[in-house]
Amino acid sequence: MKKIFILSLISFFLNKPAHAQDTLNVPLKTYNIGIFAPLFLDSVFTAGNYKYNKSFPKFILPGLEFVQGAQIALDSMQVYQSNIDASFYDTKSTSQSLPFLINAKKLDSLDLIIGSVRDSDYVQLANFALQKNIPFISATFPNDAGITANPFVVIVNSTLKAHCEAIYSYILQNHGADKIFLVRKHGSQEDRIASYFKSINEPDGKPLLNIQTININDNFLMLENKIDTSKQTVIIGGSLDEKFALKIASVAYTYNRTSPVKLIGMPNWEGMVTGKKAIFQDFPIYFTSPYYNVKWDTYSRMMKDVYLKKYKGNPSDMSYKGFEIVYLFTRLLAKHPNDFMSQLNNNNGKVFSEYNFKPVFLSRQSVSPDYFENKHLYFIRALNGSISKAW
Repeated sequence: MKKIFILSLISFFLNKPAHAQDTLNVPLKTYNIGIFAPLFLDSVFTAGNYKYNKSFPKFILPGLEFVQGAQIALDSMQVYQSNIDASFYDTKSTSQSLPFLINAKKLDSLDLIIGSVRDSDYVQLANFALQKNIPFISATFPNDAGITANPFVVIVNSTLKAHCEAIYSYILQNHGADKIFLVRKHGSQEDRIASYFKSINEPDGKPLLNIQTININDNFLMLENKIDTSKQTVIIGGSLDEKFALKIASVAYTYNRTSPVKLIGMPNWEGMVTGKKAIFQDFPIYFTSPYYNVKWDTYSRMMKDVYLKKYKGNPSDMSYKGFEIVYLFTRLLAKHPNDFMSQLNNNNGKVFSEYNFKPVFLSRQSVSPDYFENKHLYFIRALNGSISKAW
C-alpha cells in the first residue's frame, strides 16, 4: 500500500492512508476507500532510488495523474458526518499484487473500491467486489471485460456500445430524413461497431433508419458516388483506427466544399482531430464523450490552483477525472452508506459532468443487472482546434 506525492521528484510513503473528514469534533463513522491505479513504482525505483533522473516515463503518467487528482479531492472535501480513510494501491506492484492483497484479506475492510484499471486488474477487482458486496467504481476503462451478473460494478467511462446508442439517438432525432452512411474498413472492431448499429436500428428485424454500410480500405470512390449534393449527408466514422479516421475526415472535409456533410466519429477521435486545426479549417467533426468540463467552474479553478502549488504545473484530463470520481463517490458513500447503489444518480454532488447510471441486462434471462453503466453522453463538436458541447 503506497500513498503518492509529487514534490520536485516522486517520493512515496508506506502505510500512510489519506483522510477526509467533517469538522464536527464528535465520534464519527469511518469509511474505508481503496483507490487503485497502475503506478509501476517497483519499475521506476530501485532500492528506493528513482531510476529516471529528472524525467518521467510516459507509461506511469496516466495512473500517477489520476492519483494526484484523487489526492487533491481527499484533501479538499468535507464529508457528511463521517471520516474517510483512503488508501492508494499500485496495481503493478510486484510485492503486493492484487492477488496477494485479496488472498491476504488486506482489502476485506473496504467500503468502496475506485479503480483506474483495465484488463486483468479490472476483472480481479470486479470479482472481489461481487464476492464481498463492495461497490466497485470503474473510473476510466470503457469496457465491461466480459463481466456478467455483477450488480456491484459501476462503469463511468461508457462502453463503445453506449456510444453507438447515443450517436444513433442523435441521428434519429435530427437527421432521420438525410442520407446516412456508416463508413468502415475490414476489422474485428469495425465488425463490432457495425453490429451495434444494426442491432440498435433493427430492434424488431426491420430498420428504422436507412443506414447504408460502406466497407472501404483505401478507395473512397464508392462513397463519393453515393453523395447526393441536393441534401445533407451524415457520415458515421465506424472505426477506432486513427489513420482510417483521419482519412475519413479528409474525404468528408473535401466533400463538404460542394455539399453539406456532417461527420460523426467514435469516442477516441477527440485526440485525433483537435490538433488538426490547420487541416480541417472551419469543418466541424462530432463525437461522443462521457466527460465534458469547460474548466471555468469553482471546482476546476480550485483544482488548478492546488495543482500548481503542489506539483508546479497544470492538471491533465486524467487528474480532473481522478478528482471528480473520488470527490463524487466518496461523498455519496458518506451520505448514503446503506443504499449507495440506489443513489448513483443523486445529482446533489455533481462535480464536472452529468452522469446517468442505468442497470445493464445483457440477457433477457438475467435476474439481476450485469453491471451499471453511465448512459449520459455528451455530443461534442471539434472545430478549429477547440471543442464545445453540441447537444
